[in-house]
Amino acid sequence: MIIAIDGSAASGKGTLAKQLAKHLGLAHLDTGGLYRAVALQLLNAGQDPKNITEKQCVDSCLQLDLDLTQSPLIRSDNVAEMASIVAAIPAVRAALLNLQRQFAAQPPHGSGAILDGRDIGTVVLPHADIKFFIDADIDIRAERRTKELIQAGQSVMFRDVLSEMQERDNRDRSRTVAPLRPADDAITIDTSKMDADAVLALAQSHIAALSG
Repeated sequence: MIIAIDGSAASGKGTLAKQLAKHLGLAHLDTGGLYRAVALQLLNAGQDPKNITEKQCVDSCLQLDLDLTQSPLIRSDNVAEMASIVAAIPAVRAALLNLQRQFAAQPPHGSGAILDGRDIGTVVLPHADIKFFIDADIDIRAERRTKELIQAGQSVMFRDVLSEMQERDNRDRSRTVAPLRPADDAITIDTSKMDADAVLALAQSHIAALSG
């Protein structure tokens, strides 16, 4: 079974992907972590997000240290901003596309895979068995992200997080290559008024119905 989960920032797609992978015994790949790892690698090399070149980004992809996907630093705001810029570059998406498809074709445990990101159901795995699109009101998403960052020890203000999230939403939804949008056959879940357990239960009910 291959499950594609797409959605906006702080919508809960990553939490859902992890929970489903655990409950269903499937391998999980957070594709956003790949772009964040590339972004962190570029920032560590002293690159300026405003002056980044396509070649620098592609070179970073080809020399990507996958251990960076496990670094807590990839969840910082500056890495998120750089990741959104990097992800809008067609050559970067192409460089990481095969890695994602190979993971789905040959998952580590051999039983199937769940990939979450922003273009899984539309571009990476258009033939996935089940597709979800997760979204929520932007004010609620910004509030969630603010709490996450504060809990991680960062000093942030809600209005700044909201502003950055609005910019990122606009960039993700309007880019010419693989814009953020639900696949035509995706199941959309609005998590604005739902906790993680409720989202998981709803997703499981959809999977059971489609698999029955």
